[in-house]
Amino acid sequence: MLKLNKRLLGAAGALVAAASLAVTGVTAASAGSTGSSGTEFLQVMSTSATSATQPVIVRGVFTDYGIDHSGDTVDTLVLQKGSFKVAHSPGTGPQHFNPKTCLNRVNQHGTYRIFHGTGKYRGIHGHGTYHVSLLFIAARTAAGKCSETKPPVAFQLIITASGPVRLP
Repeated sequence: MLKLNKRLLGAAGALVAAASLAVTGVTAASAGSTGSSGTEFLQVMSTSATSATQPVIVRGVFTDYGIDHSGDTVDTLVLQKGSFKVAHSPGTGPQHFNPKTCLNRVNQHGTYRIFHGTGKYRGIHGHGTYHVSLLFIAARTAAGKCSETKPPVAFQLIITASGPVRLP
């Protein structure tokens, strides 16, 4: 389960960071050319353990939506009015695996940094924290053991993030 968990957690961490960045960046972008800053909130939800992209909704001073393109340490968040990069730390926190039921519960947190914006998000910068809640049931092998390589048979990921952001 460790190989699959690292991949899933990496994707989850990337999603969280990107989503939180999107929220803060969108708020700043809506303020106009005089510059804007504030705290934004984001949420990413996914039921696919194999997709490299996830939907993102950002809310706060500004509301927008888009797609997070996950990376190991840097995600690209593409929203309706531009994009930006989100660098995120590896998640830390507890993970509980039940080898009888193949259920894995993960609750992790970390930090992120926003940079390299395009479109309405040109010049954006910010930082914040994220929380990942991941629940999945691993597939079973032909021998009936929990698989470390097959995609999970059930998967639920929720990422929330928030932090200050500034857009010139």
